Amino acid sequence: MRELVFSPKQRRVLTWWRPGSPDRDRQAILCDGAVRSGKTLCTGLSFFCWAMVSFHRKNFALCGKTIQSIGRNLLEELLPLLDDMGFRCEKRTSKNLLTVRLGGRVNTFYLFGGRDEGSAALIQGITLAGALLDEVALMPRSFVEQAVARCSVAGSRLWFSCNPESPAHWFYQEWVRKAEEKKVLRLPFSMEDNPGLTPEVRERYRTMFQGTFYRRFVLGEWVAAEGLVYDFLDESFWKEAPENGLERWHISVDYGTANPTSMGLWGQRDGVWYRVKEYYYNSREEHRQKTDEEYADDLTALAGGRSIQGVVVDPAAASFLETLRRRGWRVLPADNRVLSGIRLTARLLKAGKLVVCAGCTAAIREFSLYHWDPDCQGRDQVKKEHDHAMDEIRYFAATVAAREERRGGLYAGVVERSGF
Repeated sequence: MRELVFSPKQRRVLTWWRPGSPDRDRQAILCDGAVRSGKTLCTGLSFFCWAMVSFHRKNFALCGKTIQSIGRNLLEELLPLLDDMGFRCEKRTSKNLLTVRLGGRVNTFYLFGGRDEGSAALIQGITLAGALLDEVALMPRSFVEQAVARCSVAGSRLWFSCNPESPAHWFYQEWVRKAEEKKVLRLPFSMEDNPGLTPEVRERYRTMFQGTFYRRFVLGEWVAAEGLVYDFLDESFWKEAPENGLERWHISVDYGTANPTSMGLWGQRDGVWYRVKEYYYNSREEHRQKTDEEYADDLTALAGGRSIQGVVVDPAAASFLETLRRRGWRVLPADNRVLSGIRLTARLLKAGKLVVCAGCTAAIREFSLYHWDPDCQGRDQVKKEHDHAMDEIRYFAATVAAREERRGGLYAGVVERSGF
C-alpha cells in the first residue's frame, strides 16, 4: 500500500464525521477553492469511509458533471486506494453503479451525471443515505436540489466539492454564503493544502491562468468575470511572421453570412503555431453577402498554394463545410466549447505557443475589444461582439494546438473538468 501524507485541512475532511470530532454535528461538508489543491481525493475517501462505517445495505449517489467525469476525476485514483485499504469494489459499468464491501457490510453507490436541467429526472425516486457531488457548481440547481432531497435516510449527509465561479452563481448564494445556516462545514482549499504538489508544480499552475481564471483557480476566489477577456495582452505579443521554416499548415474559420467571416492561416515552427495571415470580410460594411463558393475561393487564396493539412470550421456552418469537402479540403469540425477554449487560448498565448503575427490587424483589433458581458447574472459569458477572429483563433487552439500538445505528453485542457 502506498504511503499517503495528508495536510491538516485534508485530515479535517477525512475525520469531520467521526465520533469526537468538533464538526460531527454538521449535516454536510463543502470543499471549494483552487485547482490541484487536494480536495477531490480526500473528499471521496472521506465519503466512502463514512458510508461503509455508518450503513449497511443502503444506497448512495456519486454525482459529477457527467458520469465520465466522476470516473476520471475521482474513481480512477480512489478505487485502487480503497482496494489497498481492504474495500472490495465491484463496478458495473452498464448500470452505472458500484457495489462496495467492507467487513460484513455492503452498500451500493449509483453514478449520476448532472449535465443539464433534464438530469434531475434521473435521480428522482431513489432513496439515499448520502451523496457526493463533485464539480457541484457546474450542475444545474434542479439536479442538486433533487439529489439533496433524495437523502432521506436517518443520519444521511452530503459532500460537496467545486472550483469557484461567479459570486452571483446560485450555489455560492445558497450554499457557500449560507453554510452556517445550513450546518455545512465549509473548507476553502489552496494549493498549499495539497502536500503532493512540489513548489515547481505549484508555480507551473500559477502561470497557466490569467485574470479571472487566475483568481478563481489559483487563489480560490469567487469573483466575477469582467473587463477584457485577454487582459494580459500588449504590443509585445504581436510578432513579425517568420520568413521561413514554417510547416504543417492549417486554416481556421469562423463563418458568417450577415456577420463577418474570419479566417486565419497557421504554420508551425519549433513547436510554436504562428497565425501569419488572415482574411476578414464584413458583409454589413461591404453591403454584399458572399456565397459559400465565394468564401471557398477566398480560403484557397489565403492558402496561397501551401499544403494545408486541415481546415478548422465551426460544425454549425454545415453548408460551408460541405462546400469545402466537395473541393477536396480536409475539414476538421471545431471544438466549440467557449469558456474552456478561452482558458486554453489564453494559456497558449501566454506560453508563447500561439503567436498572432503583426500583420493580422483584424485579430489584433478584436483582442483589444473582446469583453466579458457584465449583464449575465450568475454565469460567465462573453459579449457577442468583436468575436469573429476570437472564435476562429479559439477553434484552432482547442482543435489543433491542444491536441498536438497532448500527443507530446502535456495536458493542455487544464481544468477542463470545470466544463465551462
